[in-house]
Amino acid sequence: MKANSLCQLEDIEDGESASFTAVIEERPTRLLAVRNGDRVYLYVNSCPHILAPLDFMPGRFLTPEKDMILCSSHGALFRIEDGHCVQGPCIGKHLDAVPCTVRDGSVWLD
Repeated sequence: MKANSLCQLEDIEDGESASFTAVIEERPTRLLAVRNGDRVYLYVNSCPHILAPLDFMPGRFLTPEKDMILCSSHGALFRIEDGHCVQGPCIGKHLDAVPCTVRDGSVWLD
């Protein structure tokens, strides 16, 4: 995949999440992003249990404490740093990570 800019880092508030669509392997793919300082964690927006989008409102993926990614369909919880499911019907599975890099104030797909 050719590297291209997904967004500006400032488009995602620190400690918050956002949703995007990007072309990956020639297909439009829904993505979720979580920012932690200058780091962005990027995943395909699809629950490994039922393959439905995770957001309960567009771009809203985090628990009220903002410490986990929450699936709106059945309450599964995923660690932000690696997408590993720690609670719910897909426990032990992972969100599909999308490689990205933050450079010059932009989030780049690798």
